[in-house]
Amino acid sequence: MKVCTDACVLGALAPIANAQRILDIGTGTGLLALMAAQRNPHAQIEAVELDEAAAAQAAANFAASPWAGRLRLHPVPLAAFAATEPVPFDHILCNPPFFRNSLRSPNAQRTTARHTAEDSLTFAELAGFAARFLTPAGQLTVLLPLPEMQQFEQEAAAASLYPTHRRVLHHRPDSKPLRHITTFSRQPAPAQQQALPLHEAGSEDYSAWFREALGPFYLAL
Repeated sequence: MKVCTDACVLGALAPIANAQRILDIGTGTGLLALMAAQRNPHAQIEAVELDEAAAAQAAANFAASPWAGRLRLHPVPLAAFAATEPVPFDHILCNPPFFRNSLRSPNAQRTTARHTAEDSLTFAELAGFAARFLTPAGQLTVLLPLPEMQQFEQEAAAASLYPTHRRVLHHRPDSKPLRHITTFSRQPAPAQQQALPLHEAGSEDYSAWFREALGPFYLAL
């Protein structure tokens, strides 16, 4: 699961402009951490990845990037990272495993990346970590399909984290929701909601907002 469109949208739209410390949980090969480094030239960015092969690729990608001095990788499970008592973060990014009930891939690494499991990251663990290690004004931005996002919002509320902005991805303006990118904070307030079609109606062309948001990252736009 190296790169996918919805994760790129998360990396492009997460509100990290004022963050000084950013954490990417489950960085994979480093996509979100690298996008955060490109978007925010002042932030120190840390990343956690438990899969050994993915972590090795992330480390290589960080080292090869122009922002190597601001990127730090922790190749450990989230619980082990929490045990180090890290300095709180201004923003946490996560594209967590989410296909709880669908068929699993025969590829074990792909399964870990896409499915929740008892030995992988759970929604309760993610919400609890964020509640513990976000600064008072810090934010958490998560990417999930709608059913799983509804479940995650319950876990987040139990940890006193509340949605402030929901960005709903659609293939086209008239298609069903594809993914939710939701930002959470400690302050309960009515959440803003924004529908974001990836393509123009009746076309394979990317939508105007997509071209603007992803232009700095996609070489083909």
